[in-house]
Amino acid sequence: MFKFWGSQEQQAQPRPQEGSSHSWYSHSVGSSPSSSRPTTPGGSASNSFNLQRPADRPHSPSPVSPAEAAGIITLLKDKSVDELRKLLSDKDAYNQFLLSVDQVKIQNNIRDELRKETVQLARNNLEKEPQIMELRNQCQIIRTTELAAAQEKLNELERQKEETLKFYSPASFVHRLQDAMNETEEESEKVHGQLLDREIDLATFIQKYKKLRTTYHRRALIHLAAKTSPIG
Repeated sequence: MFKFWGSQEQQAQPRPQEGSSHSWYSHSVGSSPSSSRPTTPGGSASNSFNLQRPADRPHSPSPVSPAEAAGIITLLKDKSVDELRKLLSDKDAYNQFLLSVDQVKIQNNIRDELRKETVQLARNNLEKEPQIMELRNQCQIIRTTELAAAQEKLNELERQKEETLKFYSPASFVHRLQDAMNETEEESEKVHGQLLDREIDLATFIQKYKKLRTTYHRRALIHLAAKTSPIG
């Protein structure tokens, strides 16, 4: 009796390699109602296949919900042992059965729809490629012409702003006021020289000289205030 079961284990041992590349539901085959049928040598081999260690089983893509497992078991429970063996050994029969499952049909339909949408999006992008190239060329033209002119104008405005700020700065104001004082002083000396050379009369001299000196002293007071101011 012991030798009989041992021999059955030796005969059944190669069968996991035979079905190792098949679906995740092979374990469900062993747990289906058909497993309650009388044990035969072939059936014992099928059971030994289902009792293989987890490390020897094919990798499961994803866990199956109880509802989906129940639906698959319903499809398998009316199949004979020979039909179940064929599903495990015949790749074409297995694929045909797999494609008949409603869940697989739904997933295939979703895959086909996504594929169609992806292809359509790719075609739309390819159709827009000439427009993209045209816009890119326009951007390049704008960058090399209008942008260059605008940048040049901006640089000119920046230069004018710097000159204006420099011209109206306190230091520049004090410097220009000093120059104006020096010019007034020179004009005063010139008028005085004209009087000594009798080029102008006394009345003209007084009128011009008084005006120049008044301007000079007014500028001198402003210059002194600007130099002593904290802003200066």
